[in-house]
Amino acid sequence: MMTLKVGAIGTGGIFKAVHLPGWLTHKEAEIVAFCDPFRASAEALALEYPGTKVYEDYKELLADPSIDIVDISTPNLLHSEIAIAALQQGKHVFCEKPDAINPIEAQKMADAARASGKLLMVMRNNRFTESAKFAKRIIEQGQMGELYMGRCGWIRRRGIPGRGGWFTTKELSGGGPLIDLGVHMIDMAMWLSGNPKPVTVSGSTYRKFADRPDASGKIPEGTFDVEDLAAGFIRFDNGASLQIEFSWASNVEEEKKFLEWRGTEGGFSLINDKLSLFTENEGTLINQQPHFKADEVPQHTANIHHFIECVLGREKPIITPEHGVDMIKILSAIYESAESGREIVL
Repeated sequence: MMTLKVGAIGTGGIFKAVHLPGWLTHKEAEIVAFCDPFRASAEALALEYPGTKVYEDYKELLADPSIDIVDISTPNLLHSEIAIAALQQGKHVFCEKPDAINPIEAQKMADAARASGKLLMVMRNNRFTESAKFAKRIIEQGQMGELYMGRCGWIRRRGIPGRGGWFTTKELSGGGPLIDLGVHMIDMAMWLSGNPKPVTVSGSTYRKFADRPDASGKIPEGTFDVEDLAAGFIRFDNGASLQIEFSWASNVEEEKKFLEWRGTEGGFSLINDKLSLFTENEGTLINQQPHFKADEVPQHTANIHHFIECVLGREKPIITPEHGVDMIKILSAIYESAESGREIVL
């Protein structure tokens, strides 16, 4: 049995919370190295997993010929740089979302994967919930008919992450909740509807909470030059359209993430991962709420296991670099539309 050797670049919260369990629970993967410019972070993990190597410079990790797979959990700005370098070194790459901070870098990643013959996959964990997989099956069976109008979003009442850190610094993150949360729900909406190609985009962004005083009456220090709310509208090449809204902070009744599609034979909604179906039978309107057992495997872990199975040639990737290129084109066009006040043709 082949054991894939994994080197992790970026050992912060997202890696420890959701990436690491994925690698540790697959019998054909083994973490052999940790890399972080904050060496103490990598060293702390190495103490928990004796025998693993520690690096500060990702280029040194990439030069290790024993490593088969690189896991990237760094600030967004570095995703493309590290992924391209890893692919060029003959490593398979699994990367935290988003793919990159602009379409040029996303395309470079896709090109590097194609040239290397290695697998590049970016986290799309929401595709792996039981409710999403069930919705995908019934759509492919034709039960919803033609999907033509959708809405999706992720709205937080108060949920600005790492204020003053890289999340709120555009140079490092590429943007605010649109690029942070939007990747998840827009991707799932597109995947469920068959990955149509986006053709036009319009949007607006708002930054209303950056300078709001905290409980002590002081304005928090640190960079906050990204939006805290984004909304938009996407048209696809198959005639379908999608409304979107994402916020880190909004004065709303409740926080929620949601996705819905309306089809010619039925419709559905996913609200906080709870699926509802809306159909008609002999003139009678029918609402259904399927009940699922808890996800057999946590969604992030399931995504990483799928990646491993693809590397081993036992599964075909359901997440491709081309999906990432289309996603970053959409996000960048929404930012461009918000700045220019006009619709953007892709």
